[in-house]
Amino acid sequence: MTDDATPRPAAPYGTPEVPRVAVRGEARIEVDPEIARIGISVSARGTDRRTALDDLTRRNAAVLDLIKSYGDAVEKLETGAFSISPELTRHGRGERIRAYHGRVHISAELNDFTALGELTTRIADLELTRIDGPWWALRPDSPAHGEARRQAVREAVQRAREYAEALGSRLTALVELADLGAENAVPMAMAAPAGMMRSAAYGGATEDAAAPALDLEPQRQTVYAQVNARFTMTPPQL
Repeated sequence: MTDDATPRPAAPYGTPEVPRVAVRGEARIEVDPEIARIGISVSARGTDRRTALDDLTRRNAAVLDLIKSYGDAVEKLETGAFSISPELTRHGRGERIRAYHGRVHISAELNDFTALGELTTRIADLELTRIDGPWWALRPDSPAHGEARRQAVREAVQRAREYAEALGSRLTALVELADLGAENAVPMAMAAPAGMMRSAAYGGATEDAAAPALDLEPQRQTVYAQVNARFTMTPPQL
């Protein structure tokens, strides 16, 4: 026997006396990027392993010193893969080592886009050094993500209220708010986004004069947010 004083669970889809309305709120905003990432590949080639390694070490140090000279404009500097590999060539019935190739990959993240234009030009002017980027982005804790979520919630409430008013009802309570996520809409394949600069230098500077700073136009970022919301409302006037 069920005790009448025990509260009964609410019906999952509402009742004629307490109907529910389910809506989705969405938001899409565009904001300026906060950071830019670049990738640098430093190369060296020598007839013996030690020569290739010494040249690679020297060029890698030059690139790191150059990037670090920009101080607070550089938020992150990381060294990635490093390799030294022999180049083989046929020699009679066998093979012999013709040369050694060395390469090291560096990534940097900057928040000053004026410094970024100057730095990319100076790196591209270095000997046997390749630069790719920039890739524009927002920080994970950017206020833009929170603003998009708030807009999505406001839109869900407004949409539910309009549905209720169309039936002569009014909203009475929020039953559920499900976050579907708010994320930066930069494509996951970041190898060639729109507006990307790509440059490479293999022979070094040919003149003593410094190359002019590259004028980079930051790519605006799109932030999305979606929520599902369920409300109860007064019985409609049908």
